[in-house]
Amino acid sequence: MSNIKNNKRKLSSQQARELIEILRARFEKNMKRHKGLEWTNVLAKLEANAEKLWSLNEMEMTGGEPDVVGHDRKTGEYIFYDCSAESPKGRRSLCYDHDALEARKEHKPQDSAMNMAADMGIDMLTEEQYRDLQKLGSFDAKTSSWVMTPAQIRKLGGAVFCDRRYDTVFLYHNGAESYYAARGFRGSLRV
Repeated sequence: MSNIKNNKRKLSSQQARELIEILRARFEKNMKRHKGLEWTNVLAKLEANAEKLWSLNEMEMTGGEPDVVGHDRKTGEYIFYDCSAESPKGRRSLCYDHDALEARKEHKPQDSAMNMAADMGIDMLTEEQYRDLQKLGSFDAKTSSWVMTPAQIRKLGGAVFCDRRYDTVFLYHNGAESYYAARGFRGSLRV
């Protein structure tokens, strides 16, 4: 399964080659997500950032299907998002954050979305990033994904999530301690 609880944040050379091949094939298959970007430039960044490659592998192993969705010209970083059609299978049934996990008295989920994202070395998508992702395709038509929650909402015990229904992206709320089999989270990583 996943290496999330493993402190070793470096892939073997064979694992790295296999992941790079998966990422290359996905990059070439989905050029509309990253118009004007070249794989050779992305590859150079990946090869120079072993820990980021480890995080991308975590995204892949949990079903996220990470792909390049942008390039920050100021920093030179390539931006990866989880691009799986539905919320990543290996990251569902999670409450929002550690405080929510601790607040549950019974029937605790295995982990929280925020904890898992931190363990993976990625950031959970913001609402704005989630909406930008939806411009690149149709995602979460049957599932939903936690997104970064504004501090004032979280302070009051809530958390927010998004999905796509009726060809529209919706933002909803729940108690942060809630969790569902069809709700996970999507991450982003800058390399």
